[in-house]
Amino acid sequence: MPTTTPTIRVNFYFDGFNFYYGLKSKGWKSFYWLDLVSFSEKFLRSNQEIQSVNYFSAVPHERGMADRQDLLFSANKLNPKFNLFLGKYMKKHITCYNCATRFQTYEEKQTDVQIATKVIRDVVLDKCDVSILITADSDLIPPIDFIREVNPLHKVVVLFPPNRSSFDWRAKANAAISLDRHFDKFQNSMLPNAVTLPNGYVCYRPGNWV
Repeated sequence: MPTTTPTIRVNFYFDGFNFYYGLKSKGWKSFYWLDLVSFSEKFLRSNQEIQSVNYFSAVPHERGMADRQDLLFSANKLNPKFNLFLGKYMKKHITCYNCATRFQTYEEKQTDVQIATKVIRDVVLDKCDVSILITADSDLIPPIDFIREVNPLHKVVVLFPPNRSSFDWRAKANAAISLDRHFDKFQNSMLPNAVTLPNGYVCYRPGNWV
């Protein structure tokens, strides 16, 4: 009798801060309005299946940015495989080295911890066979070391956001892929310009995301 190839379960983990600023630095602003599950699916092999696409970010303090981000998340939440995890932006005071001027900025908090916790939890609870992280942040490597102790056979792949890379990740992951080379996957994974939510509200693509 012919043998059937078992389905390999895959989870994706987007470091939203890293991903957003990678797109911004590349000038790929039009790809902010991305169908994140559809985009992730384009990196699967024929015997692989997505279990979940997990996106980690924080709500900006600037109202316009927060509203645009909420439209994106609301549209993506229509897919049951999409999960959103929000951290916080905390006030941070910085003093200029040259002029001693003190000014206020914001720093994202909790994202790294939430990603690490979710990745470890999914492996320990046997939720996936392959973890794919979209990041270039080497602070997330220690959780991978732990995962390898728990399950040496578990595969970890990293997708570097545009204009991002990490020597440490290239040495640690089973595979490291630069999204700079996958412009076509972005192009073919865009959300419709208007997305209707179950309550009838229509999420329109922000005008400056073109």
